[in-house]
Amino acid sequence: MTDTKTRPTVATVWLDGCSGCHMSLMDLDERLITLAGLVDILHSPVVDPKEFPSSVDLTLVEGAVSSEEDLHKAKIIRAHSKYVIALGDCAVTGNVPAMRNYWDRSDLFDRAYVENAQEPPTPEERKALLPLVVVPPLRPHATPLHEVIKVDLYLPGCPPPADAIWFVLTELLAGRVPNAMSVSRFGK
Repeated sequence: MTDTKTRPTVATVWLDGCSGCHMSLMDLDERLITLAGLVDILHSPVVDPKEFPSSVDLTLVEGAVSSEEDLHKAKIIRAHSKYVIALGDCAVTGNVPAMRNYWDRSDLFDRAYVENAQEPPTPEERKALLPLVVVPPLRPHATPLHEVIKVDLYLPGCPPPADAIWFVLTELLAGRVPNAMSVSRFGK
């Protein structure tokens, strides 16, 4: 087994997306055991640390940048990561989260939290609920990751297949820059 002091460090982050890319990562199945012997995973929605580490060799970022919280996380990720991968179509293009860009943010909020409620609140109830709703402020538009931070590699797919994720990770760990488009494509 590799000495943990010299193993590369890896983080994964989920911004505005469906978690499908992380599900594909979990679909590595037994290869996760091999991966665990090659790297130290410092941060992930699966591991659940509260703060992003001060230094990470490689970070995989799933999801579009849709809220002020996403933007804040993206900037921290870039500042503390040597290499950033935009994982999946939402991170690469904005994909489904960016579909909201055509509507006013307050209309979206009303549609999600008032109109679609089983029993819509009365205006008085809604006014009382608003301070309790813990939804980070939305940015004017949902954007792909590269519009707010430097991205080193793009791995498209909705979600990218586990084999594509494995290929990219093992190539990077071997010191090679992979051609991610050779193993995955948009919407695949």
